[in-house]
Amino acid sequence: MAMRPAVISLLMLTISAMCPDALAQTCGPFGNPPQAMVQNEVPSCIGGRVLGPWNDSDGTPRYACLFTPEAAGPSNPLPMVIFLHPSLTTADSTETATNWLEYLNSASVSTNPASPGFILLAPEGRDTTHYYPAPDNEGPGWDNWYRQLNPAGDVSISGQTYRENVDAATIDHFASQVTSSGIVKSDQIYISGWSNGAAMGYLYGLSRPSVAAIGVYSAPDPFGAFNDPCPQSPVFKRPASITEIRVYNPGVPTMHVHNDCDIAGICPNGEYLKGQLEGIGIGTDDTIINQLTLQVPSCMEACGTNPDGDPNNTLAVSLGTANHVRWPADWLAAMLEFFHAHPKATRTTSR
Repeated sequence: MAMRPAVISLLMLTISAMCPDALAQTCGPFGNPPQAMVQNEVPSCIGGRVLGPWNDSDGTPRYACLFTPEAAGPSNPLPMVIFLHPSLTTADSTETATNWLEYLNSASVSTNPASPGFILLAPEGRDTTHYYPAPDNEGPGWDNWYRQLNPAGDVSISGQTYRENVDAATIDHFASQVTSSGIVKSDQIYISGWSNGAAMGYLYGLSRPSVAAIGVYSAPDPFGAFNDPCPQSPVFKRPASITEIRVYNPGVPTMHVHNDCDIAGICPNGEYLKGQLEGIGIGTDDTIINQLTLQVPSCMEACGTNPDGDPNNTLAVSLGTANHVRWPADWLAAMLEFFHAHPKATRTTSR
């Protein structure tokens, strides 16, 4: 299980006193080193259009799926939702496992009531290693453990250059490609995701001032869950130590739909994330649902109470997994309404 920042900070100080190089070998100012890549993924994008290839800074060809309503055009720009797929799946799950496309032409997301519909961008992740329990310790997904998402790109600290997270840079590239065509309302760019994609969606949305709101499903805490060796606390200021990570989108509204009994016992992990966000002034619409997708007031204690997750909990393995792998179709309309209610406002981007 991952340790919380206060505990790991004390441990790091003890280790570094015994061995000056140990701290640098373990964790850095952006959490973990970049995850090791196994291979890239190429989506089919049936029902949409394939964007790419575009090579990221590692030289890896990257792709995305674009789903565009018939009414979208420079004379009728529409909101854009960026959806990040779960781990162990690809961007094609956007069509095969969710109901996003059912709302593509009709949802009232825009602040202009005469312009229904929204643009849906689904970037493709990579096969990498993960700090998740097996079988999700390797496979397609997103690297939310290397948290260098500075909007400025690469940064240097004490003479060492830390490159931008390549998954974040990939999302940036394809989002920019679509917005540069003139069909996107710049004040209505939203980020969504499912599972590991939801964790990356949180991390990305909290770090990109262009994102108007975050709305995700069943996110492990992107700042520390399970066996993450380098958990961090989000802050809107210069980090006091490597146990903190700066994010750059203060005031961004968030909606998190997650299960009272979720895979590997992550419901309390989501509640811990809620506390982290509220602690830095981020508003949270925290919606917990049960097996019937009805809203309930709290996590099911029988599925685990550990804020880092409980992958060995029997009920979380059976019921939690069953809940986690079904997309909450009944709640997508509410998520889209949340987006509609939160266009980009003028906010301070640094503190």
